[in-house]
Amino acid sequence: MRIVVTEFISLDGVVQAPGGPEEDTDGGFAHGGWSHPYFDEEVLGGAFDAGLGRAEALLFGRRTWQTMAAAWPERDGDPFADRMNSLKKYVVSSTLGEDDLTWNNSSLIPGDQAVARIRELRASEGGDLAMMGSPTLVRTLLSEGLVDELQLVVMPVLLGGGKTIFPGDGAKRPMELVSTTTAKTGAQVCVYRPATTEGAATPAV
Repeated sequence: MRIVVTEFISLDGVVQAPGGPEEDTDGGFAHGGWSHPYFDEEVLGGAFDAGLGRAEALLFGRRTWQTMAAAWPERDGDPFADRMNSLKKYVVSSTLGEDDLTWNNSSLIPGDQAVARIRELRASEGGDLAMMGSPTLVRTLLSEGLVDELQLVVMPVLLGGGKTIFPGDGAKRPMELVSTTTAKTGAQVCVYRPATTEGAATPAV
């Protein structure tokens, strides 16, 4: 399976709470919902629909899973929601128990087993293992070289600080720009994959 990460991200690399004011206020973050003015149904919505269509399963950290689990089950009848609800879902957590997994088709990966279990999933046959949000988990997987594709939805805004998906370990990780699409709102959907050779980058616009 390929591990494919999709993130709403600001120009200064912040991914925290793009969806709403109370989504994640850790660290006093006060800009929750910042992505809304830049959302474009055709380009951004289309990218999410296409990504979900290729997904065989979803992978979340605890907070993102809880946010999604509180929102999607009640939206039955919407094609995107139906797809979200029907897919297999893995949640990495050290605090949730099996009895907490009320969202359909959810399975727990204990936090202390996360890297090993996700490495096994990635090595298995199948479609994409799709990720959204979950910055702490994404950062770990990038550090471990386990992310096969990054789809960054770059919004034209600076947020001045907040959670990021990027490791701060000083390591260099060359990436290749596979494609980029610009929405009428100024947002860009940029798809990156780990570069096979440093400096290799042939964007398909």
